Amino acid sequence: MLRLRVVCPADQSEAVLKILRDHAGATHLVVLRGAAIDPAGDLITADVAREAVDEIVSRLCELHIDHTGGVTIETIDTSLSDAADRAEELAPGEGSDVIVWEELIAKSGEESRPSVTFQAFLTIACLLAAVGVATNSPVTIVGAMVVGPEFGPLAAIAVGLVAKRWDLVKRASIALGIGFPLAMVITSLLTWLGEFGGLFDRMSLVNGHQVDFVYQFGPFSLIVALLAGAAGMLSMTSAKSAALVGVFISVTTVPAAGYAALAAVLGVWDRVGPAVAQLGINLIGIVVAAALVLLIRRRRATDGVSTRPLSKG
Repeated sequence: MLRLRVVCPADQSEAVLKILRDHAGATHLVVLRGAAIDPAGDLITADVAREAVDEIVSRLCELHIDHTGGVTIETIDTSLSDAADRAEELAPGEGSDVIVWEELIAKSGEESRPSVTFQAFLTIACLLAAVGVATNSPVTIVGAMVVGPEFGPLAAIAVGLVAKRWDLVKRASIALGIGFPLAMVITSLLTWLGEFGGLFDRMSLVNGHQVDFVYQFGPFSLIVALLAGAAGMLSMTSAKSAALVGVFISVTTVPAAGYAALAAVLGVWDRVGPAVAQLGINLIGIVVAAALVLLIRRRRATDGVSTRPLSKG
């Protein structure tokens, strides 16, 4: 269940209440007349089954509540109520399979913003990857995959493409387009300093066969990226979400970037191109798979709505 908090002008309260009363997936309606101060108006709350949220929010937006007031969506961890159980049974679709689009857009939008924190994590991940390559340490490479924050913007691009929210696509593309090159430049600079200080040498890269998978791209690189993108988007959109850590470990975006930076500084140019290609394949594969998952889930949700009752009456 999710909780909707609606702030609306007093003259729109009855229309909002009608939408909530008429929908089988809404229950626990509460109205606080004049409780809202800014913007002024009434505060209405309702517990809503996940599978009913999108339709109810769409109807509220048709009333322009998002402009005259506001709609907030909150997660309810535990609800002990026969009324809530009935609402979930009567609502169209299956809660664990439903995408709450407004929630997903808000979440992916927040994670796609270019920020100092995002850049710091990405740079640290690339540096870890470079150290892992230089020391021939798969464990360090895995650590770089876990630290890497790139799935947020990649997921935002997929959401933006499917939902036709080009602002999301643009913002996330900027985050990745600036983030990866800057992280690779910083990694290259520090690698150069490390080489100057005797920490890195060309032979450590040439002989590090345990991490060759980072730059050796091929069909399996794309397959892994597609699987990771699908798993990542499923975890973002499912009510029974699994940790995204597994997704980060499954792909080699950040390690490939770190490998390319290290190889360029050490002059192993025959591996720079393949590492960059590996990075590109994974970035594209994750977005494609994530977008396909969204399209499939949206179609299933639409089919489910058309076969289930929407009204309490």
